[in-house]
Amino acid sequence: MEYYLQNIESNNKKMYIKAKEYIDFLAKPLGSLGELEEIASKLCSIYSSFDIDINKRAVIVLASDNGIFDEGIASTPQEITAIQTINILEGKTGVAVIAKQFNTDVIVCDVGIKCDINHPKLINRKIRKSTNNFSKNEAMSKEEAIKSINIGIELVNKAKKDGYKVIGTGEMGIGNTTTSSAVLASILGLKQNEIEKVVGVGAGLTKEAYNKKVEIIKNAIEKHKPNKNDVVDIIQKVGGFDIGAMIGVYIGCAYNKIPVVVDGFIAIVSALCAIKLNSKIKDYMFLSHKSMEKGYILAEKEIGLSSYLDLKMRLGEGSGCPIMFSIMDAGIAMFKNMATFDEAKIDTSYLKNLK
Repeated sequence: MEYYLQNIESNNKKMYIKAKEYIDFLAKPLGSLGELEEIASKLCSIYSSFDIDINKRAVIVLASDNGIFDEGIASTPQEITAIQTINILEGKTGVAVIAKQFNTDVIVCDVGIKCDINHPKLINRKIRKSTNNFSKNEAMSKEEAIKSINIGIELVNKAKKDGYKVIGTGEMGIGNTTTSSAVLASILGLKQNEIEKVVGVGAGLTKEAYNKKVEIIKNAIEKHKPNKNDVVDIIQKVGGFDIGAMIGVYIGCAYNKIPVVVDGFIAIVSALCAIKLNSKIKDYMFLSHKSMEKGYILAEKEIGLSSYLDLKMRLGEGSGCPIMFSIMDAGIAMFKNMATFDEAKIDTSYLKNLK
């Protein structure tokens, strides 16, 4: 992990400026394609080239169970983690069908599902069967936290070798909005009376169950006292294997200079953790859709990036990533295929009055 963190380079700011200048001379009013112009310029800065290509793309889904489920903070049975992991592999879930629509591969990795799954498409990097119940004990050991991060890095290294040009992040794990809320509250250093700001209803809790969820998170943070300045300590005490692995995906993408799409609440909390480890990682991130989980907005503000989409989605799985890839495709099409003013035979003398 440390080697990769220490060898991340910022994206190419000079190439970003050149791309913006080129876009200004495409045959259109200045800035008229809005965020598509920003997306194309940022991709150029990541690739250090005008030759941007994301035709081979994948969503990496990290699957794991969470011991905090035992406290009754989820509205669905824990078995759903394993069932839906198989359904993703079989192409039957939200992320799977959306990915197919937008020519996106789905890579699924088991980092801590509570049962064994035998499926030819599943990458098995199980650390163990579920984290601990962090209301009673720390979620995992320090060694396991670091291992989960390293697994994410390794998955991206493999994706790079396999020719993938852009990566999206996804997860599958009942109870992971609870772990994510606890991680976010910890990294923001929220006081006890502020923690409710980052706790949502997840997949659909009753008011009674929601109140219990808030109290469990408050009590766990008070009990374990995670260090807001130590990401590994936070993940060890109140996190999940999926969150750790997702942090590793962001580290791996930045190290390998691969753009990465952040999708949903668990993903943005993991993204914030990664940025706290190395601020340069932010250069490689694109936020897809704005999650309905209320902690999302606080995480988004802390990161300092804005989501491109607001589709009222809260499924998770990485379901927003393929949609974001299609938006990125539009930005690339603009950049590569639009005529310049000269090619369109348009006199640009009027532009001097617009500067």
